[in-house]
Amino acid sequence: MAQDSFLHLARPLGPVQIGTQPSTAPLNVSVQPQAIFAILDHSLRRPQDQERVIGTLLGVRSEDGTEVEIRNCYAVPHTETQEQVEVDMDYQKQMLQLHLRANPKEVLLGWYATSSDLNTFSALIQNFYGQQGDGTWPHPAIHLTVSTVPGKDIEAKTYISAPVGVTAERAADSCLFIPVPHEIKYGEADRSGLELISGAKDREDRSQMLQTDIESLERAIEQVLEMIERVSNYVSNVLDEEAEPSSALGQFLMNTLSLAPKVDAEDIERDFNNHIQDVLLVSYLANTIRTQIDLSNRLATAALTMGTETNTTQESGQKGNQNQKRGNNNNQDRRQQNRPATEA
Repeated sequence: MAQDSFLHLARPLGPVQIGTQPSTAPLNVSVQPQAIFAILDHSLRRPQDQERVIGTLLGVRSEDGTEVEIRNCYAVPHTETQEQVEVDMDYQKQMLQLHLRANPKEVLLGWYATSSDLNTFSALIQNFYGQQGDGTWPHPAIHLTVSTVPGKDIEAKTYISAPVGVTAERAADSCLFIPVPHEIKYGEADRSGLELISGAKDREDRSQMLQTDIESLERAIEQVLEMIERVSNYVSNVLDEEAEPSSALGQFLMNTLSLAPKVDAEDIERDFNNHIQDVLLVSYLANTIRTQIDLSNRLATAALTMGTETNTTQESGQKGNQNQKRGNNNNQDRRQQNRPATEA
């Protein structure tokens, strides 16, 4: 039997009670990149004596429960030793209420751990998240494991649980973890951000400068040209009988070429030039607005500074006039005091 073989049940049972109906297992689990980043950040901030960290998974679920998308997550404090595990359940409930209040469309999906090991403690936590009331019941809880071993690739796995072959006495701390298929789902904007972040791994300072629209377009064109050259070399090698042909790859190339619009090269060049002009116009307008905002801020600062200096000068002049008036009054008083003495 191969190492990657496993038992897969289409409809696994959950921790049910008499009179309740279990739900079907999700057929596919989608994970957003921001959830993976949050889990990795939580792992980096863990204490040195803690082997793994756990947290709660949030996201959306289809009406029939067959599709699950993990969009968000948050850390849950816990302590784990060889004899026992303690999870802050009050913190978990309060944070869940706050997150659901901020994102009403999201629901509780399950929990994550930064370790691929599945033990008795994992079963305890899994049953806690899959229970009735505060858990995911009647849907099975999703368990996401993310390996964070330094120097190795990040590997994610998703599981659900079922009490297959578990006795009633050990139902609370035992369950069967069943792997379910999953995929890392991201859009074009997420892909651009991931490519930008991944570019910092080859730099010593682990930093990456943001690219302008023109630079991003140039990089995208270079990548497309590299892929076209790679495909062209493969087709040439197949025609020259230097490489083994692949019917699946050939069908994929045919389907891709059939999607290409049938336009002339002149039309493509004209549309491309129009797109370049639009990009340059947007960049020029953005720089103009930025310059105007900077100039407005400087004028406002200069006006405020000049107004403060004028007020200070006026106050100094008023104080000088008041002192002069006081000096004149004192001289008049002295003259009046000396006048009777002279007459006497």
